[in-house]
Amino acid sequence: MSETPANSAEIPVWRERFGLYWKLVRGDRPIGWLLLLWPTWWGLWLAAGGVPPWWTLIVFSLGVWLTRSAGCVINDYADRWLDPLVERTRGRPLATGAVRGREALAVFAVLMLVAFALVLTMNRLTILMSIVGVALAASYPYLKRHTYLPQVYLGLAFGWGIPMAFAAIRGEVPPVAWVLYVANIFWTTGYDTWYAMVDREDDLRAGAKSTAILFGDLDLVVLGTLYALFFTGLGLIGRQAGLGAAYWAGLGVALMLVVYQFSIGRNRERDRCFRAFLNNHWVGMAVFAGLAVALWQKA
Repeated sequence: MSETPANSAEIPVWRERFGLYWKLVRGDRPIGWLLLLWPTWWGLWLAAGGVPPWWTLIVFSLGVWLTRSAGCVINDYADRWLDPLVERTRGRPLATGAVRGREALAVFAVLMLVAFALVLTMNRLTILMSIVGVALAASYPYLKRHTYLPQVYLGLAFGWGIPMAFAAIRGEVPPVAWVLYVANIFWTTGYDTWYAMVDREDDLRAGAKSTAILFGDLDLVVLGTLYALFFTGLGLIGRQAGLGAAYWAGLGVALMLVVYQFSIGRNRERDRCFRAFLNNHWVGMAVFAGLAVALWQKA
Protein backbone atom coordinates (compact mmCIF):
# COMPACT_ATOMS: atom_id res chain seq x y z
CA MET A 1 0.00 0.00 0.00
CA SER A 2 1.70 3.21 -1.18
CA GLU A 3 1.67 6.47 0.72
CA THR A 4 0.89 9.82 -0.86
CA PRO A 5 3.99 12.06 -0.88
CA ALA A 6 3.68 15.07 1.37
CA ASN A 7 4.47 17.48 -1.45
CA SER A 8 1.56 16.18 -3.49
CA ALA A 9 -1.03 17.27 -0.93
CA GLU A 10 -3.57 19.68 -2.24
CA ILE A 11 -2.92 23.36 -1.61
CA PRO A 12 -5.49 24.80 0.84
CA VAL A 13 -8.15 26.85 -0.91
CA TRP A 14 -7.42 29.96 1.14
CA ARG A 15 -3.73 29.81 0.20
CA GLU A 16 -4.55 29.35 -3.46
CA ARG A 17 -6.94 32.32 -3.43
CA PHE A 18 -4.43 34.47 -1.57
CA GLY A 19 -1.80 33.63 -4.17
CA LEU A 20 -4.14 34.67 -6.96
CA TYR A 21 -5.06 37.92 -5.21
CA TRP A 22 -1.38 38.62 -4.52
CA LYS A 23 -0.68 38.23 -8.21
CA LEU A 24 -3.73 40.37 -9.03
CA VAL A 25 -2.37 43.29 -6.96
CA ARG A 26 1.16 42.73 -8.43
CA GLY A 27 2.57 41.90 -5.02
CA ASP A 28 5.19 39.86 -6.84
CA ARG A 29 6.20 42.87 -8.98
CA PRO A 30 7.20 45.85 -6.83
CA ILE A 31 8.35 48.09 -9.70
CA GLY A 32 5.01 49.94 -9.93
CA TRP A 33 4.98 50.56 -6.18
CA LEU A 34 8.51 51.94 -6.28
CA LEU A 35 7.77 54.23 -9.23
CA LEU A 36 4.88 55.65 -7.22
CA LEU A 37 6.83 55.79 -3.95
CA TRP A 38 9.77 57.92 -5.11
CA PRO A 39 7.81 61.01 -6.25
CA THR A 40 5.63 60.77 -3.13
CA TRP A 41 8.78 60.85 -1.02
CA TRP A 42 10.12 63.74 -3.09
CA GLY A 43 7.01 65.66 -2.13
CA LEU A 44 7.14 64.65 1.55
CA TRP A 45 10.81 65.59 2.00
CA LEU A 46 10.50 68.85 0.07
CA ALA A 47 7.36 69.87 1.97
CA ALA A 48 8.95 69.10 5.34
CA GLY A 49 12.35 70.52 4.47
CA GLY A 50 13.84 67.19 5.52
CA VAL A 51 12.56 64.01 7.16
CA PRO A 52 8.73 64.30 7.41
CA PRO A 53 6.71 63.50 10.58
CA TRP A 54 6.82 59.75 11.18
CA TRP A 55 3.06 59.15 11.07
CA THR A 56 2.69 61.13 7.84
CA LEU A 57 5.52 59.10 6.33
CA ILE A 58 3.83 55.83 7.36
CA VAL A 59 0.41 56.90 6.05
CA PHE A 60 1.76 57.98 2.67
CA SER A 61 4.10 54.99 2.27
CA LEU A 62 1.35 52.49 3.06
CA GLY A 63 -1.06 54.52 0.96
CA VAL A 64 1.28 54.23 -2.01
CA TRP A 65 1.23 50.43 -1.79
CA LEU A 66 -2.52 50.25 -1.27
CA THR A 67 -3.47 52.64 -4.06
CA ARG A 68 -1.00 51.15 -6.50
CA SER A 69 -2.39 47.68 -5.73
CA ALA A 70 -5.94 48.94 -6.14
CA GLY A 71 -4.96 50.58 -9.42
CA CYS A 72 -3.59 47.29 -10.72
CA VAL A 73 -6.85 45.53 -9.84
CA ILE A 74 -9.09 48.05 -11.55
CA ASN A 75 -6.71 48.17 -14.52
CA ASP A 76 -6.97 44.40 -14.99
CA TYR A 77 -10.74 44.57 -14.55
CA ALA A 78 -11.00 47.19 -17.29
CA ASP A 79 -8.56 45.26 -19.51
CA ARG A 80 -10.01 41.78 -19.05
CA TRP A 81 -11.06 41.92 -22.71
CA LEU A 82 -7.59 43.03 -23.85
CA ASP A 83 -5.14 41.14 -21.64
CA PRO A 84 -5.80 37.68 -23.18
CA LEU A 85 -4.70 39.14 -26.54
CA VAL A 86 -1.39 40.54 -25.26
CA GLU A 87 1.59 38.24 -24.80
CA ARG A 88 2.83 39.93 -21.62
CA THR A 89 -0.55 39.98 -19.84
CA ARG A 90 -2.40 36.86 -20.94
CA GLY A 91 -1.43 34.99 -17.75
CA ARG A 92 -2.99 37.52 -15.34
CA PRO A 93 -5.67 36.09 -13.00
CA LEU A 94 -8.58 37.99 -14.58
CA ALA A 95 -7.38 37.24 -18.10
CA THR A 96 -7.28 33.50 -17.39
CA GLY A 97 -10.57 33.50 -15.49
CA ALA A 98 -8.94 32.31 -12.26
CA VAL A 99 -10.36 35.41 -10.54
CA ARG A 100 -13.85 36.66 -11.37
CA GLY A 101 -14.76 40.26 -12.03
CA ARG A 102 -16.83 40.56 -8.86
CA GLU A 103 -13.94 39.29 -6.78
CA ALA A 104 -11.62 41.84 -8.32
CA LEU A 105 -14.02 44.69 -7.57
CA ALA A 106 -14.29 43.50 -3.96
CA VAL A 107 -10.50 43.48 -3.61
CA PHE A 108 -10.35 46.97 -5.13
CA ALA A 109 -12.96 48.26 -2.68
CA VAL A 110 -11.18 46.80 0.36
CA LEU A 111 -7.83 48.29 -0.66
CA MET A 112 -9.30 51.74 -1.25
CA LEU A 113 -11.25 51.69 2.01
CA VAL A 114 -8.11 50.87 3.99
CA ALA A 115 -6.22 53.63 2.18
CA PHE A 116 -9.03 56.10 2.89
CA ALA A 117 -9.07 55.09 6.56
CA LEU A 118 -5.40 56.05 6.76
CA VAL A 119 -6.04 59.38 5.02
CA LEU A 120 -8.76 60.20 7.57
CA THR A 121 -5.98 60.69 10.13
CA MET A 122 -4.70 63.64 8.06
CA ASN A 123 -6.08 67.18 7.81
CA ARG A 124 -9.21 68.22 5.93
CA LEU A 125 -7.43 69.43 2.78
CA THR A 126 -5.58 66.12 2.43
CA ILE A 127 -8.82 64.18 2.84
CA LEU A 128 -10.55 66.25 0.16
CA MET A 129 -7.60 65.83 -2.21
CA SER A 130 -7.63 62.07 -1.66
CA ILE A 131 -11.07 61.94 -3.28
CA VAL A 132 -9.54 63.35 -6.46
CA GLY A 133 -6.82 60.70 -6.19
CA VAL A 134 -9.41 57.92 -6.02
CA ALA A 135 -11.17 59.30 -9.09
CA LEU A 136 -7.90 59.44 -11.03
CA ALA A 137 -6.92 55.88 -10.07
CA ALA A 138 -10.34 54.44 -10.87
CA SER A 139 -10.78 56.17 -14.23
CA TYR A 140 -7.27 55.76 -15.66
CA PRO A 141 -7.67 52.21 -17.07
CA TYR A 142 -10.53 53.24 -19.35
CA LEU A 143 -8.52 55.93 -21.12
CA LYS A 144 -6.83 53.53 -23.55
CA ARG A 145 -10.20 52.87 -25.16
CA HIS A 146 -10.87 56.51 -25.96
CA THR A 147 -7.53 58.34 -26.19
CA TYR A 148 -3.94 57.78 -27.20
CA LEU A 149 -2.75 59.49 -24.00
CA PRO A 150 -3.35 57.05 -21.12
CA GLN A 151 0.33 57.43 -20.16
CA VAL A 152 -0.23 61.15 -19.53
CA TYR A 153 -3.27 60.35 -17.40
CA LEU A 154 -1.19 57.82 -15.47
CA GLY A 155 1.18 60.69 -14.70
CA LEU A 156 -1.73 62.68 -13.28
CA ALA A 157 -2.65 59.74 -11.05
CA PHE A 158 0.86 58.60 -10.05
CA GLY A 159 1.96 62.10 -9.07
CA TRP A 160 -1.07 63.07 -7.03
CA GLY A 161 0.75 62.10 -3.85
CA ILE A 162 2.99 65.16 -4.35
CA PRO A 163 0.38 67.90 -3.77
CA MET A 164 -1.24 65.68 -1.13
CA ALA A 165 2.08 65.51 0.72
CA PHE A 166 2.29 69.30 0.83
CA ALA A 167 -1.33 69.50 1.95
CA ALA A 168 -0.67 67.05 4.77
CA ILE A 169 2.50 68.75 6.04
CA ARG A 170 1.93 72.43 5.28
CA GLY A 171 -1.85 72.64 5.05
CA GLU A 172 -1.51 74.21 1.61
CA VAL A 173 -0.19 73.39 -1.87
CA PRO A 174 2.37 76.05 -2.92
CA PRO A 175 3.54 76.62 -6.52
CA VAL A 176 6.70 74.54 -6.01
CA ALA A 177 4.49 71.49 -5.38
CA TRP A 178 2.72 71.94 -8.69
CA VAL A 179 6.03 72.36 -10.54
CA LEU A 180 7.19 69.05 -9.05
CA TYR A 181 3.85 67.48 -9.95
CA VAL A 182 4.11 68.58 -13.59
CA ALA A 183 7.73 67.39 -13.78
CA ASN A 184 6.58 64.00 -12.54
CA ILE A 185 3.88 63.88 -15.23
CA PHE A 186 6.59 64.26 -17.88
CA TRP A 187 8.67 61.53 -16.24
CA THR A 188 5.74 59.12 -15.87
CA THR A 189 4.64 59.68 -19.45
CA GLY A 190 8.20 58.92 -20.54
CA TYR A 191 8.77 55.70 -18.65
CA ASP A 192 5.27 54.41 -19.32
CA THR A 193 5.85 55.02 -23.02
CA TRP A 194 8.84 52.67 -22.78
CA TYR A 195 6.42 50.21 -21.20
CA ALA A 196 3.84 50.76 -23.95
CA MET A 197 6.48 50.16 -26.61
CA VAL A 198 6.75 46.59 -25.30
CA ASP A 199 3.09 45.96 -26.18
CA ARG A 200 2.78 48.19 -29.23
CA GLU A 201 2.26 45.44 -31.82
CA ASP A 202 -0.22 43.55 -29.61
CA ASP A 203 -2.12 46.76 -28.82
CA LEU A 204 -2.41 47.62 -32.51
CA ARG A 205 -3.94 44.21 -33.25
CA ALA A 206 -6.30 44.46 -30.29
CA GLY A 207 -7.41 48.03 -31.02
CA ALA A 208 -5.98 49.54 -27.83
CA LYS A 209 -4.34 52.99 -27.78
CA SER A 210 -1.16 54.39 -26.24
CA THR A 211 1.46 57.10 -26.62
CA ALA A 212 3.76 54.49 -28.18
CA ILE A 213 1.24 54.12 -31.01
CA LEU A 214 0.59 57.86 -31.21
CA PHE A 215 4.28 58.80 -31.42
CA GLY A 216 5.09 56.13 -33.99
CA ASP A 217 8.53 56.52 -35.56
CA LEU A 218 9.08 59.70 -33.54
CA ASP A 219 8.83 57.82 -30.24
CA LEU A 220 12.49 58.25 -29.26
CA VAL A 221 12.44 61.94 -30.17
CA VAL A 222 9.35 62.57 -28.06
CA LEU A 223 10.80 60.48 -25.23
CA GLY A 224 13.90 62.65 -25.26
CA THR A 225 11.72 65.77 -25.08
CA LEU A 226 9.71 64.36 -22.16
CA TYR A 227 12.81 63.54 -20.14
CA ALA A 228 14.30 66.95 -20.96
CA LEU A 229 11.17 68.63 -19.60
CA PHE A 230 11.34 66.40 -16.53
CA PHE A 231 14.88 67.48 -15.73
CA THR A 232 14.03 71.11 -16.48
CA GLY A 233 11.28 70.95 -13.88
CA LEU A 234 13.60 69.37 -11.33
CA GLY A 235 16.18 72.06 -12.09
CA LEU A 236 13.63 74.78 -11.37
CA ILE A 237 12.81 73.06 -8.07
CA GLY A 238 16.47 72.97 -7.06
CA ARG A 239 16.96 76.63 -7.90
CA GLN A 240 13.76 77.77 -6.16
CA ALA A 241 14.46 75.74 -3.01
CA GLY A 242 18.12 76.70 -2.91
CA LEU A 243 19.30 73.09 -2.88
CA GLY A 244 23.01 72.39 -2.83
CA ALA A 245 25.51 70.27 -4.72
CA ALA A 246 24.13 66.94 -3.49
CA TYR A 247 20.83 67.59 -5.25
CA TRP A 248 22.53 68.45 -8.54
CA ALA A 249 24.73 65.38 -8.20
CA GLY A 250 21.58 63.26 -7.79
CA LEU A 251 20.16 64.81 -10.95
CA GLY A 252 23.44 64.08 -12.74
CA VAL A 253 23.24 60.40 -11.81
CA ALA A 254 19.59 60.30 -12.89
CA LEU A 255 20.52 61.88 -16.22
CA MET A 256 23.20 59.25 -16.84
CA LEU A 257 20.66 56.53 -16.10
CA VAL A 258 18.27 58.01 -18.66
CA VAL A 259 21.06 58.13 -21.24
CA TYR A 260 21.61 54.45 -20.51
CA GLN A 261 17.90 53.79 -21.15
CA PHE A 262 18.20 55.26 -24.63
CA SER A 263 21.35 53.28 -25.31
CA ILE A 264 19.59 49.97 -24.63
CA GLY A 265 16.16 50.89 -26.03
CA ARG A 266 17.15 52.67 -29.22
CA ASN A 267 16.38 49.61 -31.39
CA ARG A 268 12.88 49.33 -29.87
CA GLU A 269 13.23 45.63 -29.07
CA ARG A 270 10.63 44.43 -26.56
CA ASP A 271 13.00 43.14 -23.92
CA ARG A 272 15.23 46.18 -24.13
CA CYS A 273 12.31 48.61 -23.89
CA PHE A 274 11.14 46.75 -20.81
CA ARG A 275 14.62 47.02 -19.29
CA ALA A 276 14.59 50.76 -20.02
CA PHE A 277 11.26 51.02 -18.22
CA LEU A 278 12.53 49.13 -15.16
CA ASN A 279 15.61 51.35 -15.00
CA ASN A 280 13.42 54.31 -14.01
CA HIS A 281 13.27 52.97 -10.45
CA TRP A 282 16.92 53.93 -10.13
CA VAL A 283 16.20 57.34 -11.65
CA GLY A 284 13.61 58.00 -8.96
CA MET A 285 15.96 56.77 -6.25
CA ALA A 286 18.83 58.95 -7.48
CA VAL A 287 16.65 62.07 -7.42
CA PHE A 288 15.41 61.23 -3.93
CA ALA A 289 18.89 60.53 -2.58
CA GLY A 290 20.19 63.86 -3.88
CA LEU A 291 17.16 65.71 -2.51
CA ALA A 292 17.33 64.08 0.94
CA VAL A 293 21.06 64.73 1.36
CA ALA A 294 20.73 68.33 0.13
CA LEU A 295 17.92 69.05 2.60
CA TRP A 296 19.86 67.40 5.41
CA GLN A 297 22.90 69.58 4.65
CA LYS A 298 20.71 72.67 4.44
CA ALA A 299 18.99 72.06 7.79
